[in-house]
Amino acid sequence: MKVSEILQVKGNILFTVTPDMPIAEAAIVMEEKDIGSLVVMEFGEVVGILTFREVIKGINKNMGSLGQGTVRKYMDDHPLTVTPETEVNEVRRMMLEKHARYLPVMDAKTLLGVISFYDVARAVLEAQSFENKMLKAYIRDWPVEESEE
Repeated sequence: MKVSEILQVKGNILFTVTPDMPIAEAAIVMEEKDIGSLVVMEFGEVVGILTFREVIKGINKNMGSLGQGTVRKYMDDHPLTVTPETEVNEVRRMMLEKHARYLPVMDAKTLLGVISFYDVARAVLEAQSFENKMLKAYIRDWPVEESEE
């Protein structure tokens, strides 16, 4: 299974912000849209990602408040990315090794979407469930062999 298949199922709704947006506004967008990440775009290019992890770090640095900073101050400006052709097993390895919960999907410099750890887990579970159903149907329809006497 490839990333492109996950994006097809997930859909193409994508939320972005600019690096100059106040961090508090970005956090409000994340809460209102019930999302864990925002891709940071500047001049039509991806320049970072803001996830709830960066927001929590910001709150911690500011002793319980987000403060008056902008997204640029808190964003991850070197996010890991994947392509539509990346295999899901490679995505799982990347996410686990780098503790990345959200990965922008890029086709050259074009942002196609974001996949989350949840999206990957759901896709793998659905694929395994389908495979299990097929195997059970195959076993149930197994032809009876005539015994040789």
